[in-house]
Amino acid sequence: MTEIDVSEMSFEDALKALEQVVGQLERGDVPLEDSIALYERGAKLKAHCEAKLKDAEEKVAQITLGENGQPSGLKPVEGL
Repeated sequence: MTEIDVSEMSFEDALKALEQVVGQLERGDVPLEDSIALYERGAKLKAHCEAKLKDAEEKVAQITLGENGQPSGLKPVEGL
């Protein structure tokens, strides 16, 4: 089975894959070389999830509300 490139994964898929990696490492029944590869993949998955969350937080922060309390559009995030 070929592993999907982390950068192509959705947040949900990356989080699920990260949980699987952590589970394998916690069991401790993986050979050392495989453990190193799993750890490296886990680090990539974690970074990808963090980036996806940051993007989502920035999008939420950009939503502006109109007088009626309903979303009326987006405003630019300062510094981007």
